[in-house]
Amino acid sequence: MAHASRRLDELRAPQVDTALSASSIIVQPLGAIEQHGPHLPFNTDLVIADRVAAGAVEAVGAAHDVWMLPPLAYTKSNEHAWSSGTIWLSATTLLAVLDDIGRCIAKTPARKLVFLNGHGGNSALVAAANRELRLAHGLMTFLAHPSIPPDQGGHSAAGELGMGIHGGTDETSLMLHLAPELVDMSVATRNVPEHLADNQHVKFGGSVAFGWLSNDFGPDGHIGDPVPATAELGKTLFDGAVATFGDALGEIAAFELPLT
Repeated sequence: MAHASRRLDELRAPQVDTALSASSIIVQPLGAIEQHGPHLPFNTDLVIADRVAAGAVEAVGAAHDVWMLPPLAYTKSNEHAWSSGTIWLSATTLLAVLDDIGRCIAKTPARKLVFLNGHGGNSALVAAANRELRLAHGLMTFLAHPSIPPDQGGHSAAGELGMGIHGGTDETSLMLHLAPELVDMSVATRNVPEHLADNQHVKFGGSVAFGWLSNDFGPDGHIGDPVPATAELGKTLFDGAVATFGDALGEIAAFELPLT
């Protein structure tokens, strides 16, 4: 049976068993409601994850039998717990929520669940959840990002010295493209912990990780340089993110476990 929409929540109950099969891929976007400095809104990660997921599913959903769930807004944002307006789940709670989602997906014919994670603070926990859900519910589970966070080896603008991890050039550019009405560039300032750049090991993306809170790097809460951000760069980044995630969904469609 053909369906114009690829949103799972828009199906009616009798349609699930006809629309989904063992080859179906379910995408769960993960956002956050957390401070992003003085220039970006709390829903930055939510907007980016939701829009990238929607763009990729629109592009390749029919070809690869991909279905999209509504985004999860509240996740593990306790590095921003100091900021009024941040709404965060504990690691224990989020792990339980992800398990609950996996248990529910396992009741459908679909066997593949992809978390598209827009908040870098979730990455380690979601990677752990992937294995927990595989063991508990038999699903094939995947973790993808709209773009790899700089502290996990991803791109950061040259002037950010590898540390544009929160509210910097790229993230601000994406929001200037996706939701410019929510961005206030008149208060955008550079905030890069340059003294860390000379460290060989202990730095963002270095071989030695460290626990941190966003206000450890100044009272404004962002870490990076939003000043050079442009909507044009944001469109380029967005189009690239949609294309990359679409390509990844193609590989996920061909991926099978157990390997024999």
